Amino acid sequence: MEKKKFADIHMTARQRNDRIFAGALLLPSVLITVIFILIPVVDSVIKSFLDYRVRNIISGTPGEWNNFENYIRLFNNGRLGMSIVHTLTFVVGVVVAQFLIGMALALILNSNIKFTRFVRSIMMAPWVVPTIISGLIWMWLYQPQYGLLKYLIGIFTGGSVSDFAILNNPSTAMLGIAIAALWKQIPLTTLLLVSGLTNVSEDLLEAATIDGAGSVKKFFYITIPSIMSVIKITVSMAIIENFKQFPLFWTMTGGGPDNATTTLAILSYREAFVSNNLGSGAAVTTVWMLLMIVVIFVYNRIFRNVDMN
Repeated sequence: MEKKKFADIHMTARQRNDRIFAGALLLPSVLITVIFILIPVVDSVIKSFLDYRVRNIISGTPGEWNNFENYIRLFNNGRLGMSIVHTLTFVVGVVVAQFLIGMALALILNSNIKFTRFVRSIMMAPWVVPTIISGLIWMWLYQPQYGLLKYLIGIFTGGSVSDFAILNNPSTAMLGIAIAALWKQIPLTTLLLVSGLTNVSEDLLEAATIDGAGSVKKFFYITIPSIMSVIKITVSMAIIENFKQFPLFWTMTGGGPDNATTTLAILSYREAFVSNNLGSGAAVTTVWMLLMIVVIFVYNRIFRNVDMN
């Protein structure tokens, strides 16, 4: 009995020491999260209810509380609603196209065709290129006078195309930025999906083939369920990445032409650092953050229902 009691005391002390050690390991990451994420977020939300401008920073005076005036003004002038629509349109369009193209490329690279290893090794080049450099590359490709795309189209049309200003046209500027975003982000999506496809059970695929299942049925009933966790993480990363996309928009169009590519990221920057109204910029950032949380929440609920089914 005494030996058992001693063993229980020793085990309890060991568990306590393990918890202290685990807490010590987690403490730096918790402090970093609180200092560099939670505190700035709370501070931004508070400033969104203030009349807080650059002059307040220079003079060292606090902003004046103005309730929801920043939000009301942004909604009344139509900028916030327009930016929300542009942001959601860009995110949904790019994420859907990114997943479909990435999945198609992943299936090709996971097959037994030649040079797949070589293609895997070089296809990450667009993802490695800094986003601002990517924007400059695509601005050159879209250049209406001497751009490469204008030159190639001129070859096939006999030079009949005279106006090819993609980024200067409000109806095509968002598409031009979306193509640049896809070029940069598809490689990572493809490699993540390839890693998932390599773990699909060959025995299940072979059994389905013996039972007479075709390629389409095997894809939807075996492959997709087997890599559902990879798909969920990959699409979540794509949603977050495109929600916070700022460098491409600012480099390629600056939110123009005629505000056709003004997203929440662009509007927040303009309000805070162009108009020097930090309170209004914080209000846009707060709406931006809440919208992203809602989209991720809805996305996770949809995936939860898919997993249950």
